[in-house]
Amino acid sequence: MTDRGRRMPGLGDRPRRVVVTSPRTTATKRRRYPGTREIDEQTRLGVVYIRSLVRTQLRLALSVCTALACVVLGLPLLFLLIPELGTAQVLGIPLPWLVLAGLIYPAFVGVAWLYVRQAERNERHFVDLVERR
Repeated sequence: MTDRGRRMPGLGDRPRRVVVTSPRTTATKRRRYPGTREIDEQTRLGVVYIRSLVRTQLRLALSVCTALACVVLGLPLLFLLIPELGTAQVLGIPLPWLVLAGLIYPAFVGVAWLYVRQAERNERHFVDLVERR
């Protein structure tokens, strides 16, 4: 027998293999620093997480408000530019009243439903991002 790392005679120039073992069979797992803790303690990373969520939600809100403003402000403009639409009647009801009462409010409800769905989706993505860390 020879010492570790020395070459053994008769086996060529190959070094002797040494098996390294540890008496510990399981290593302790390093506890992860959760993203929620980053947010709670308002670290730089936590601030970045919150800003990204706020920016995403703000972008969604501004896009929905812009679309609704275009529709709400566009209808009077449409009736002003095409006066025949302002005087037209459908089933004895003036078209502007029918559009405002029958189409705008259901559209608002639909857009509000889509907005809530998208906002919840953004929050789910945010939670996945924080928990994945």
